[in-house]
Amino acid sequence: MGWFAIIVQLYLIIVNRVASVPETIIRYFSFYTILTNILVALCFTVSLLKPSSYWGRFFTRTTTVTAITVYISVVGLVYNLILRFLWKPEGMQWLVDELLHSVIPVLFIIYWFLFTPKTGLKWKNAFAWLAYPLVYIIFILLRGKLSGFYPYPFIDVTSLGYSQVFLNCFFLFLTFLLFSFVFIFIAKIMSKSSRH
Repeated sequence: MGWFAIIVQLYLIIVNRVASVPETIIRYFSFYTILTNILVALCFTVSLLKPSSYWGRFFTRTTTVTAITVYISVVGLVYNLILRFLWKPEGMQWLVDELLHSVIPVLFIIYWFLFTPKTGLKWKNAFAWLAYPLVYIIFILLRGKLSGFYPYPFIDVTSLGYSQVFLNCFFLFLTFLLFSFVFIFIAKIMSKSSRH
């Protein structure tokens, strides 16, 4: 389901492009939603096909799966609270949109609840997990400065200016931290109850 949505979205963005194909492909990989759904698809694929390999062990680690759960939860939250109302996709685009922003996030959260061991998580993990969104934001702002393209309206420096974008990023990082603490808290509760 993940790979289907990712590949079809790439096809649709190329077919409906407003820039050259190379620029369109770079823009495609500039979306946090796409990168995070690739992470989800990789996690499931490697865990299924090569569970005993280095990457298999990495993608089945509780800290890794919980971090990805946080990342994909933010995809669902931000899209459904902020971005959903900005456009009206139809047909195949609607299907892909729902898969990437709603169905896959919900399924991954269920997967985390049912199949991920809940032991070994520490509160400090939440701060380490900020590395991925931080690197992403730095990349987007640098690339936006050079190309003028910002994938999301709340980080569009051209229309908002840096002070507002930095403020938006601050609240975004607080959201990541909050989700991280919530999942760690749930894991600790579930871990305790399974020992009794």
